[in-house]
Amino acid sequence: MSILRPTTAARATIGVLLILCLGASPGISAERIEGKIRLVEKGNDKTRREARHAVVYFRPQEPVEVEPAAEPFEIATVRKEFLPRVLTVPVGSTVRFPNQDPILHNVFSVSGKNRFDLGLYRGGEAKGTVFHEPGIVRVFCNVHHSMVAYVVVVDTPYYATLDSQGAFEITGLPPGPGELTVWHERAEPKTLRYVVGSGGTLDLELAITKPRVPRHRNKFGKPYGRKRRGKAYP
Repeated sequence: MSILRPTTAARATIGVLLILCLGASPGISAERIEGKIRLVEKGNDKTRREARHAVVYFRPQEPVEVEPAAEPFEIATVRKEFLPRVLTVPVGSTVRFPNQDPILHNVFSVSGKNRFDLGLYRGGEAKGTVFHEPGIVRVFCNVHHSMVAYVVVVDTPYYATLDSQGAFEITGLPPGPGELTVWHERAEPKTLRYVVGSGGTLDLELAITKPRVPRHRNKFGKPYGRKRRGKAYP
């Protein structure tokens, strides 16, 4: 775990570099954290393209009660893609996976205690599951190797996604210490000690190093079969 400290070090050319510039600034107050994340792949700024796939969340040192969402979240299958690709939900919430394609899908995950298998189902149908444990859930389709989504299950009500410029804001925070986590599907996650109300502005840079489709096997633990030639998807 890293400790947030003032730094003027130059940005690293590899790996992940996170910089916190402490000092008097309206950027962070006793009830707010806001900042910006720059996503870089091989020296090129990919923030605009990759920002929607990142999540920032804060866990206070004193645990707070987390209520599951009253209504189910949704990740749809559309033209052999999961939309949205990344979804953050409070622990205990339900996520439905409506099939909006005219073909069969089999949504599944083997991510620890959140593992599930919805089986094959047709277009127009929807199946769902409850996520009981915090953590990152990698979601795949047993029919289509390239389909991947992530459910970020958090045990805190304090989380945010990024806008197209990489900016984020988390409000309503209790003052005091805790852990700030920055996660992106193609970067190594980073967790830092952070004190709400310490003042300063948050400026982060993450290096994208992982493939867009991670290596994985089907729900039986076997390699996917070769792609069949035939009629193109409509």
